[in-house]
Amino acid sequence: MKNLRIGHGYDAHRFTEGRPLMLGGIAVPYEKGLDGHSDADVLLHAITDAMLGAAAMGDIGKHFPDTDEAYRGANSLELLQKTAALLRKNGYVLQNLDATVIAQAPKLAPYIEDMRASIAGALLVPVSAVSVKATTTERMGFEGRCEGISCHAVCLLKNFNTP
Repeated sequence: MKNLRIGHGYDAHRFTEGRPLMLGGIAVPYEKGLDGHSDADVLLHAITDAMLGAAAMGDIGKHFPDTDEAYRGANSLELLQKTAALLRKNGYVLQNLDATVIAQAPKLAPYIEDMRASIAGALLVPVSAVSVKATTTERMGFEGRCEGISCHAVCLLKNFNTP
């Protein structure tokens, strides 16, 4: 079907001292946060990239560049809302998304439902359209060494302007 579009997004950030850990638009209690120009919410960044990719509209860096001081410390939930509004303006509606956060620590299971609700609210979709999962790497790689967190996201968009 011509009016269905699939997108994939990926993001990774290293841990740093002195910042809150933001994931899925919520603060997750942890001793470190993620380093980045904005709030470094890897989950929302991967979702934003997946949505922009599905619409062939570039990536998060094109729309919210880290060279622009206007986005220093930006709330990634607001960036996701702006992205969703841009997509709606161009006839796209999110059908569903699936994201996997890769982190050895902290344990994210207690926060998944709040993340799903936060993301669904920002995108104006039902929570049932948003899947968030978390996994470890069994102590392999940078995530396994607790150096940072990464995330993959996949989404399906429908375009109502395409016959």
